[in-house]
Amino acid sequence: MKAIRRFTVRTVLPEQLQPLHELALNLRWSWHPETRDLFRSVDPDVWAATGEDPVRLLGEVPAARLAALAADRRFLRRLGDLADDLRDYLTGPRWYQSAGQQAAAPLPAAIAYFSPEYGIAAALPQYSGGLGILAGDHLKAASDLGVPVIGVGLFYRHGYFRQSLDRDGWQQERYPLLDPDELAVTLLREGDGTPSRVDLALPGGRTLAAHIWKAQVGRVPLLLLDSGIEANSPAERDVTDRLYGGGSEHRLLQEMLLGIGGVRAVRAYQRLTGHPAPEVFHTNEGHAGFLGVERIRELVADTGLDFPAALEAVRAGTLFTTHTPVPAGIDRFDRELVARHFGGDTALPGVPVDQVLALGAETWRGGDPKLFNMAAMGLRLAQRANGVSTLHGEVSRSMFNGLWPGFDAADVPITSVTNGVHAATWIDPAVVRLGAAELGADRAEEAMTTGETQRWTGLERIGNSEVWDLRRTLRSQLVDEVRDRLRASWRQRGAGEAELGWVSSVLDPDVLTIGFARRVPSYKRLTLMLRDQQRLRALLLHPTRPVQIVVAGKAHPADDGGKRLIQQMVAFADDPAVRHRIVFLPDYDMAMAQHLYPGCDVWLNNPLRPLEACGTSGMKAALNGCLNLSVLDGWWDEWFDGQNGWAIPTADTGEGVLDPDSREAERRDDIEAAALYDLIEDQVATRFYDRGSDGLPHRWIAMVRHTLVTLGPKVLAGRMVREYVERLYAPAALAQRELAGTGAFRAAHELAEWKARVREAWPVVRVEHVEADCPDEAQELGSALALRVQVALGPLEPADVEVQVVSGRVDESDRISDARVLALKPVGGPDLDGRTRYEGSLELCRTGPFGYTVRVLPAHPRLASPAELGLVALPPEAAGMDAGLLR
Repeated sequence: MKAIRRFTVRTVLPEQLQPLHELALNLRWSWHPETRDLFRSVDPDVWAATGEDPVRLLGEVPAARLAALAADRRFLRRLGDLADDLRDYLTGPRWYQSAGQQAAAPLPAAIAYFSPEYGIAAALPQYSGGLGILAGDHLKAASDLGVPVIGVGLFYRHGYFRQSLDRDGWQQERYPLLDPDELAVTLLREGDGTPSRVDLALPGGRTLAAHIWKAQVGRVPLLLLDSGIEANSPAERDVTDRLYGGGSEHRLLQEMLLGIGGVRAVRAYQRLTGHPAPEVFHTNEGHAGFLGVERIRELVADTGLDFPAALEAVRAGTLFTTHTPVPAGIDRFDRELVARHFGGDTALPGVPVDQVLALGAETWRGGDPKLFNMAAMGLRLAQRANGVSTLHGEVSRSMFNGLWPGFDAADVPITSVTNGVHAATWIDPAVVRLGAAELGADRAEEAMTTGETQRWTGLERIGNSEVWDLRRTLRSQLVDEVRDRLRASWRQRGAGEAELGWVSSVLDPDVLTIGFARRVPSYKRLTLMLRDQQRLRALLLHPTRPVQIVVAGKAHPADDGGKRLIQQMVAFADDPAVRHRIVFLPDYDMAMAQHLYPGCDVWLNNPLRPLEACGTSGMKAALNGCLNLSVLDGWWDEWFDGQNGWAIPTADTGEGVLDPDSREAERRDDIEAAALYDLIEDQVATRFYDRGSDGLPHRWIAMVRHTLVTLGPKVLAGRMVREYVERLYAPAALAQRELAGTGAFRAAHELAEWKARVREAWPVVRVEHVEADCPDEAQELGSALALRVQVALGPLEPADVEVQVVSGRVDESDRISDARVLALKPVGGPDLDGRTRYEGSLELCRTGPFGYTVRVLPAHPRLASPAELGLVALPPEAAGMDAGLLR
């Protein structure tokens, strides 16, 4: 019989145990081993049965046990110490406070971080994959560093799906209902106790309302908007039903609620708690892009700014991070659908619908005028933007080049900050203990938090036997975990216990163990290892150097192609001849990942290059002494050094992004699979099983130690967040303050008016003449060319532009590479023809084919990049002729 209403009955804790409630509601427990150990000691059996979730634990532990703990002085002493430790963590100064004292200008008072998903802990399932895990690690690292971030997202009543397999290996999905009363969240309430609420106007006089749940992530509040409330009609109630579900309008409403509703939730939180107003808004992917539209509405309403000035003020304090390397990964909506939700009676006051549509318009060659592009809007609303690895930054500059016509991809103003991972979440406690034994507990904690390289020195002194004993212990733990999960999976698939005796011999704690776990889109190539099944069988069953592989991953519920890849993998792993050496584990999540990364010897990643924006799973593995075996893509392209793992050779031709399902991609799969087999057989397995007289693989251990010492500080989320603060947040806050002034936003008015004037005048800006001393003769290294350039500026002043010489080595097509830029200076006023003369001296500092060209760019002290306006004037020759080539 089905209940007509559901609610939670909570345990009343004895007064002495009230701090347990405080500890349970701060998600710091998810990365603080001492707090987790305390909760485990409350009742080990209930702790395990509740999935190691403190909130559920406190709801299910027997009253008699609580009474006993309330009288247990030793437990109460531990509880008091940990409650005090949490309060110190929440209030004491950390890296950000120290950095703020040394900074030339005040650091941001607060930063609002918007993301559609967050992977904080398995007990709060509001994530699907890497984007959410990265967002969760960003908040945790910000908390550890004391960075005043406010997280903003959506609360999905069904989260992402839980995965199982049927008897034929086909993925099955289920969406268990999440009761927020059973989670580590609290409802944001008004002073009178009623739930705080945000409302969005919808077409047809409808309203989308949402309550605000707050999850406390250490020092960072995470605000999650929930539309599943009685004030909504059934359709609106389902807007936040599940992550990445529903059709186009459903997704648009989710993204409107995240962006517009998210800003309103932040304002409610400020009002109710006195939290400082964010000076910087960080958009983690385009899903939250509408936050900029809402902030424009705020400025128009609160300060009387017009739309152009408000846009400039918003842009100055906004950062956009892109995570996708392919246009297909970007959310795009029908233009008319967006117009319907931002026009008529649903229009935001002061924000004309045509201006909203212009923000997402695909105006570049090949763009679709009928679509609204969320990434394009994100980039237009942000003065600063970044990719998530050095290679991804390059890919992003090429992918979005159309937004900056006339500029080479290298000049597109998208930088990169390579992702990192939160060490305390992903390093196994045994690895931490080994490091702390050498470095000391305090220094080990600082090393994991800040990412400062010098903190990791000393790990190289850990002995070979200690490293190898640890690796075997972790591998053994993984073997036990795999057997438990595999048995449960087969029971779900319909197998009886009598059929599963073989599970107890699956995997071997002394065999080389390779891990592969991630989402299952086609470009990640889950089944690349299956290209030559006979070759793979030979590796798995090698008589002296066997390999075992643990595989996991979820396909999107609507992706039948991904489900077929999983089915192919499961079919191979079900074969009795190899099933003791290769397993597929369903329901990949954070809880599984925290066993996989430490227990594997090698982490495999074989995406179709360059489609892996970063690939942080390999970072988590590296922090546990696992070596990477990966295509040179994402972060591995940046930090592979030949001693921290292996690079899978790629057949990438460098001719652009391939369709993963194309014939050329098939050819590459064959080539790269063969290279993968060769690497495993000839190098990876050979080195793992190459033992000294003491039975230890000394060269392997040296690679493990080198990985920990050199990659450890690089792959940390602490390093990543510090880079965001220093390179992006602090400059954005300064730019925002400069445009706001004393609150009158006069500078924003001036900048908007200047941009309008420059855009109107730009069609008449021309480079009319370029001359240099002896440009056609060979020149000597170290000599200089005197350049003279005549530029027509029309109604603009020399102060409105910068005339540059761009020079460098040239290829057979006269394309300049590794360019250097020299600004020329105006000489005198305009001549009778209205032309201004610019001069400068170009030093010839390189031998070989050398070339230069001249360009004119808008110049203003409040631009973050000379390319910001997307305007450039080039000499006529630059359209295809030799523009001053010197050989």
